Amino acid sequence: MKFGLRWILVASVVELLLVPMASAQASAAPAAVKVDWSKVVEVSKSTPTLQVVVNPMLLRGAKLHDSSFAALHALGADYVRYVPWLPYPRQAVAELEPPAGGKTSWDFSYIDPTLDDFMKATDGHSVILNFSTIPAWMYKTDKPVTYPDDPNQVFWNYTQGTDLRDPTMKEVSEYFARLLSWYTQGGFTDEAGVRHESGHHYKVAYWEVLNEIEFEHHWTPETYTRFYDAVTAAMLKVDPKMKFMALALAQPTKFPEQFEYFLNPAHHRKGAPLDFISYHFYATPSSDETIDHWQYGFFYQADGFLGTVRYVETIRKRYSPGTKTDLDELGVILSEDGKEIGTPGYVAKDEPAAYWNLAASMYAYLFVECAKMGIDVIGESQLVGYKSQFPSVTMINYATGEPNARFWVLKLLKDNFGPGDKMVETSSPAATVAAQGFETARGRRLLLMNKRNREETVTLEKDADGGSVMFVAPSTGTRAPATAKISGGKLVLEPFEVAVVSY
Repeated sequence: MKFGLRWILVASVVELLLVPMASAQASAAPAAVKVDWSKVVEVSKSTPTLQVVVNPMLLRGAKLHDSSFAALHALGADYVRYVPWLPYPRQAVAELEPPAGGKTSWDFSYIDPTLDDFMKATDGHSVILNFSTIPAWMYKTDKPVTYPDDPNQVFWNYTQGTDLRDPTMKEVSEYFARLLSWYTQGGFTDEAGVRHESGHHYKVAYWEVLNEIEFEHHWTPETYTRFYDAVTAAMLKVDPKMKFMALALAQPTKFPEQFEYFLNPAHHRKGAPLDFISYHFYATPSSDETIDHWQYGFFYQADGFLGTVRYVETIRKRYSPGTKTDLDELGVILSEDGKEIGTPGYVAKDEPAAYWNLAASMYAYLFVECAKMGIDVIGESQLVGYKSQFPSVTMINYATGEPNARFWVLKLLKDNFGPGDKMVETSSPAATVAAQGFETARGRRLLLMNKRNREETVTLEKDADGGSVMFVAPSTGTRAPATAKISGGKLVLEPFEVAVVSY
C-alpha cells in the first residue's frame, strides 16, 4: 500500500485538459481488430492474482468477512499474497514486547483467526505470506514505541527507527524463523526455552521478505540484502523447500539501485535464494481531476510503469535471469484516500460508479502488456478496502459485500488465461481499445479492453461469428460476467468494458 504515490506523466497536464471530454459520445469509426493466429509473439508465463491485506473488515463477525472469503475461495487463484500490515500492530506482530525476566510476549490470538480463514479459502492453491512488520522493540528508537490496546484501532506510526538494535540480525532472523515454524511445523521454542504449540501445518509456498522497504524503515540496498540473506538462512533451517520474494518496492522508478544491488549474486552469501523480486504500481490522479481526466491519466501512468518494468527486466536478465518477477500490488489509489492518513474520523467521498470498471480495465491492460514481457505473477491490489482505509483499492463493494468489477475482471482473466497460452500478433488501430489474441488449451480467445468512458464499436474478423463474448461492464454491476453471442462481425463495448471473445 502507498502513502500518496505519484507517477510522473510523460504527457503534460495541459495536453490532458485539452482532450475532448466525450464521455457519453460513441466513437466515430469502428476499430478493426485483426488477429494473426499463425504468428506467436510470446508464450505467456503469467498468472493473474491478488493480494489480501489484513484489516478489521476481514475479522470474524465483521461486515465483509463472510462474503470476502467466499469470493476468494470461488476465485481459486494461485500466488495469493497475504499481508498482516503495520496499521494494526496486534494483528501483524506476534511478539509486541521484548523478552524479559525469562518470559516472552508471543501472542497469536489476534493474528491466527484471519490467517486461518485465509488459508481455508485458498486451500489447494499457492500462497505468499508477508509478515512485513518487524517488532518495534527490535529497533533503536529515542523512546519505546507504544501501540493501541484495541487491535482494531488504526495506528500509522509503528514502524519507527532505521537501525536494528542487534546489528548481527540474529534476533530478527530468529523472529521470522519462529513465525514460519508456528505456521508450518506446529509450533516453536521461544527465547526462554518454552515450547509454544500451534497445531498448524500449513503448506506455505512463498514468503516475501518485508514490504515497500524504501518507506518502511528506509532500507539501503546493502542493509536490506544483508537482512534478506540472514532471514532466509534462518527460515530455510525450518523449511528447506521454502521459496522467497524480495524487495516489494513501492517506487521502483525512483530506486533502480535496489535492483542493481540485490540482483547481483556477488552481493549475497553463497547459496542465498534469489527466487523472486517484487514491486508495485498505483495510478494516482490529482485531487482536482475527475473521471473524464482519469480515463486518460490512468493509462498514461500505466504506460510509464511499463517502461519501468522493461528497465527492471533488463537488470534482472543481466544479473540473475533465473529470478522470477511478481508485480504483487497493481491498482489505483484516488487522492481522496490519502487524506485519511493522520486525519482521525475522515471518511472518503464515494467513487464515481464507472471508476470500478475503469480501474478494472487498467488492470487487464497491465496484465496483457506485462505478459508480453514474460512477467510471472501479475497481482491486483486488493481484496478489501473500505471507507476509512483505502476504499478505492477494494475488490469487494464495502457497502454491500458483493464483489465489484475489479474482482470480476480478475476472475475473467484467471478463468480464461494462464501460463502456457500463446499470445499471437494482434492489432487494433484505435488507441481507445486494447486487444490481444491468445491460443489457449481451451481454444482461441480474444481479450478486449475499452479504455474510454464511452461506447466503442469494434469490428472482428469473420471467424468470430458464431462465437461468444463474456464481459464485465457497467451493465453487469456487481454481478458475475455476462455472456452474449457474436454476430454480424461487430461488437459494441460499453464504457471501460473488458471482454473475452471465444471462437
